[in-house]
Amino acid sequence: MGGVRILEWLSPVAAVDAVDWDEVFRGELPRVYNYFRYRGFDRPTAEDLTSATFEKAWRARDRYRRDRAGVATWLVAIARNAATDHLRRPRLDVPLDERTDVPDEATPEREALRAAERRRLAALVADLPERERELLALKYGAGATNRAIARLTGLGESNVGTILHRTIAALRARWDERGEEGGAR
Repeated sequence: MGGVRILEWLSPVAAVDAVDWDEVFRGELPRVYNYFRYRGFDRPTAEDLTSATFEKAWRARDRYRRDRAGVATWLVAIARNAATDHLRRPRLDVPLDERTDVPDEATPEREALRAAERRRLAALVADLPERERELLALKYGAGATNRAIARLTGLGESNVGTILHRTIAALRARWDERGEEGGAR
């Protein structure tokens, strides 16, 4: 009986040691970064929050339990908390014309068009309720599955799919609607 208790105590330690953290970083970095970009953060902020997420995960690696969640789900949960913490911090407003993240190889016309489309999409997404914005960020930013999103948010898996489908359909309709208004002017 005493031997079983020692094995139970050692099993979480063995599970932690089995994780290849270099591989986790290489594999999950794009998903975590994209999660922040889909949440609407600019490139430098998304990079900072991605870095903070992996730093928090590294510091808490001894508390990671493989039997409770996959590494990707665990990282997305940390990323969600990092985004929430960032949004709660007071911040300075910087005018859009002071942005410095425009690539040199892009033409000004192409970059202006992409920026206008990003602003337009951001405005459409900003009009959505918080729950729908969060689901979009998890699905398309973090690349999470509906099952993982359901576990993170407490919604049913079929509810997640239905909400995402309706949200995307509404966004497409509003995009087309505004596009026709813009073309008619």
